[in-house]
Amino acid sequence: MDTTPILVLGATGSSGRRVVAHLRNLGVPVRSASRHSVTRFDWGDESTWEPALRGVDRVFLMAPDGVPVAPGLVALAADLEVEHLVLLSSRAIEVIGDRRLLEAEDSVRGSGIDWTILRADWFNQNFDEGPFREAVLGGELTVPLGECRQAFVDLEDVAAVATRVLTERGHTGRTYEVTGPRSLSFGEACAVIGEAARRPLRFRGNQDAYRAAQTSLGRSAESVERDLVSFAALRALGDAEPLDTVLRVTGRPARTFEEYAAEVATDGGWRTGPVGAAGP
Repeated sequence: MDTTPILVLGATGSSGRRVVAHLRNLGVPVRSASRHSVTRFDWGDESTWEPALRGVDRVFLMAPDGVPVAPGLVALAADLEVEHLVLLSSRAIEVIGDRRLLEAEDSVRGSGIDWTILRADWFNQNFDEGPFREAVLGGELTVPLGECRQAFVDLEDVAAVATRVLTERGHTGRTYEVTGPRSLSFGEACAVIGEAARRPLRFRGNQDAYRAAQTSLGRSAESVERDLVSFAALRALGDAEPLDTVLRVTGRPARTFEEYAAEVATDGGWRTGPVGAAGP
């Protein structure tokens, strides 16, 4: 058995900790790295990069929202003879002009290292661990996508795909779009959550409501308008198409949004109080 550890960045965050768990369930050696792990890693502190990378041959590569994937780290991975990079990215980044992730993908593809890119759709866990949690608890979610459907995907499925890619041959040079099994509008997703959690959850999908909600949070008009341009591009793209990537790569079907919501509600995930998961 290969005893060389796989490096997982963001190992205490929502995606990274699931990848760590899946790898450990297979008995694979893992080096968990984050600002809060034994192996400390901080995108803002280059002195933490080499100790994390040295002695590994595969890396699950991700950065928190808004933080660039530094080309210098990718170059260092090449210098240290890392053999495979698996980058967590997002769908439709060309459409919305996400320069952060487009540049990250370019860095990985041009690194000279074997690579695989996972382009995931909206995470289910945005509703209980991520940016939508407070809105769910407050009873109203505002996202300016109207009735445009998204292929929400569960992070357990993303982690399962990442684990297969990190531990099997045959995935080099591929970009996988990772989705849930069907597409839902945000309004439909809110209805599923409301029923599962037995709490009212109103959805507002227009631009004016979003502008007012974000302005009330103290965000600048300029940043809000940038968001609205990206959301308009997503609306113009139309309904997202669900794909069978999870089934093809892992051999099992992707989890439905209803299954996700029922599990979170049963576990008390939408009760008021702090979230248990740490950030990346």
